[in-house]
Amino acid sequence: MRLWILVLALGLGAVVPARAFDYYVMALSWSPSWCETVGGEDAPQCAPERDLGFVLHGLWPQFEDGYPEFCDTSARDPSRRQTAAMADVMGSGGLAWHQWKKHGRCSGLEAEDYLKLSRLAFGFVTLPRLEARMTAREIRGAFLAANPDISTEALIVTCRDDLLREVRICLTPDLGARSCGADVLRGACRSRGALDLPPPL
Repeated sequence: MRLWILVLALGLGAVVPARAFDYYVMALSWSPSWCETVGGEDAPQCAPERDLGFVLHGLWPQFEDGYPEFCDTSARDPSRRQTAAMADVMGSGGLAWHQWKKHGRCSGLEAEDYLKLSRLAFGFVTLPRLEARMTAREIRGAFLAANPDISTEALIVTCRDDLLREVRICLTPDLGARSCGADVLRGACRSRGALDLPPPL
């Protein structure tokens, strides 16, 4: 069913391009953690008026073991207008451009279609309400409860220095949830204690 939603949304006609990878990992970054540790107030994503929580870090083509990156492609790069238009879900046009260069060029899609697909994937996920401090297990449980189509093997939480970093969801090429590969699962947060979820600036 999602394949037809995908075809209609991207305007690809009856055929979805063949992929030289096995599945996608969609990474949802907790923006306040990134702003606290990396971005700072000067980053467009971190401007107080943005009030961002989860943003789309990227939609990454993945092999069953490992992943491609910075692939050669005949697809044209997106325009500045196209990447800037992703700022509402990705935080900034600069991130959208970087994600296209590193990951989108490996998707087999044109830049416009890859960005549309990324937005579509982000829109499929219901973002739950989270508390200021939660364990990785509690965060994972909240996402699974809000998204019953996602299995326990399809989602991981990542952390660093007792901060929530990302929620990563493994998806088929037509955006159905699927089990993550062992290498993705190894990146899951191992902390059993409560993680800090800094509030939006």
